[in-house]
Amino acid sequence: MKLNPIATAFIFPGQGSQTVGMGKALTEEQAIARETYAKADAILGFALSEIMWNGPDTDLNDTVNTQPALFLHSIASYRTFTRLHPDYVPAAVAGHSLGELSALAAAGALSFEDGLRLVRKRGELMKRAGEIAPGGMAAILGVDIPTLDKVCAEASATGEIVQVANDNCPGQVVISGAKAAVERAMAGAKAAGAKRALPLAVSIAAHSPLMASIQEEWNQAVDSAAMIDPKIPVVGNVHASLLKTAEDARNDIKAQMQSRVKWTDSIKAMSGMGINTFVEAGTGTVLGGLVKRIASDASNFPLGNPQDFSALE
Repeated sequence: MKLNPIATAFIFPGQGSQTVGMGKALTEEQAIARETYAKADAILGFALSEIMWNGPDTDLNDTVNTQPALFLHSIASYRTFTRLHPDYVPAAVAGHSLGELSALAAAGALSFEDGLRLVRKRGELMKRAGEIAPGGMAAILGVDIPTLDKVCAEASATGEIVQVANDNCPGQVVISGAKAAVERAMAGAKAAGAKRALPLAVSIAAHSPLMASIQEEWNQAVDSAAMIDPKIPVVGNVHASLLKTAEDARNDIKAQMQSRVKWTDSIKAMSGMGINTFVEAGTGTVLGGLVKRIASDASNFPLGNPQDFSALE
């Protein structure tokens, strides 16, 4: 086993990592993954697995399906690992945006059933918020956070707010908010020296005040889900600090709806705990790429396909 538990964190991807076929090979080889997918279909009352494996892209990329799909593949991957290595406990877990709910489920704070329902609800609510108050998001490359905070403040106006949504890694930041404000901020970022300012193909302004319309209903959904104190240290998105209690976890995933995802600081916090290996459980290698930009000496391993498990031995 290549992974030293006291120096390893499991990290869980968020929206944008999805791809048709996700998890299919794993379910064909691992009974626990197969059981997890079947259970998810039963809980949701429709074949999410079919959308994940066969598409079409338009259905998988609908946020109401994307969010539970990513959660499902992540937890199936993590469960497979724990079935193969039952005594293994990582030093910490963390997830990017919706991946934070996957991390909480992996840490035992949230059951798979409640986590899946909560992630599905999150997708439904965020989609509705995007219909009530359409907005935009953009990736900004090559500008530091203090500069971009200033750019966003200057681009914002009454009723038209734009803010940093995802601090992904040094030089790669996503902004979010009212479409006109996002466009002004993109121009401002370029004037401030950004290498690129790229609009994202979304109408949902995640992690911004445009999510306010569904905040109360999201809070109620979080409060109604059974939650216990995490059994593994969880680094939260909002403050990039440990979520030690169920109350900490609830507060973080509520606040996260309109707050910045502090991914750079989260990886730095885990590095400060002595963690030098990150395992990305679920779909893709997006987070591993970000980790390389934040903690260049750290090792990264994907964990979503059968060959990934073999590579860890």
